[in-house]
Amino acid sequence: MDKQSALKFAKHWVQSWNSHDLDEILSHYTDDFEMSSPIIVERMGVKSGALKGKGAVGEYWTIALKSIPDLHFEILSVFTGANSVVIHYKGHKGNATEYFHFNDEGKVFKAVAHYE
Repeated sequence: MDKQSALKFAKHWVQSWNSHDLDEILSHYTDDFEMSSPIIVERMGVKSGALKGKGAVGEYWTIALKSIPDLHFEILSVFTGANSVVIHYKGHKGNATEYFHFNDEGKVFKAVAHYE
């Protein structure tokens, strides 16, 4: 992944979240992607903190969007890996990072959120 592609992804990802458009948010991911977050434990009661597939994660994100109507992300920095991107951003819980691992088609198949 080159820096320009990583920045393009990060900007579109944040714009999608800031628009609160679930279909647009989910457009970045494979159908069977896995999402891991400590907030999944809090809101969904899933002890592993992981959900798999657009259906399960979409349900989780629908709850998040409804419960935080003023949700807004701001990019602080973007880190580029071989087939991954980490976005450091300011969100509803303060500073956060999210790790995205991409398949050969440029879709995210695994994402992991971290909060300060």
